[in-house]
Amino acid sequence: MAETKAKAVKAKAKAAPAATPAAEASVKRPHKRSMVGTVVSDKMEKTCVVRVERQVREGMYGKYITKANKFKAHNEGNRAKSGDLVRIIESRPLSREKRWAVEKIIRAASSELLNKA
Repeated sequence: MAETKAKAVKAKAKAAPAATPAAEASVKRPHKRSMVGTVVSDKMEKTCVVRVERQVREGMYGKYITKANKFKAHNEGNRAKSGDLVRIIESRPLSREKRWAVEKIIRAASSELLNKA
């Protein structure tokens, strides 16, 4: 009986190989939140203010209301300009209020519209 237990333990050891460092490195990190919004201000260095709008259903009548929040996002190289549509993603705290980073400029603002304003 002791021999059969020993064989079973050896069989389990062969069937389940030990975790390799490569397998541990491929563990996925948590998904970072992302939002799409319009750049409202780009007057700071390496920072822009992004306005993100969302539609919320009102409780009593069920009417949809547009609500907006402003987020300060890291804008490396000052690529995003005022009026651009951008995607921002969560990042580590970069300053007291800056917790987001510009990931991608989806649509650049047309210069004609900016000159009229």
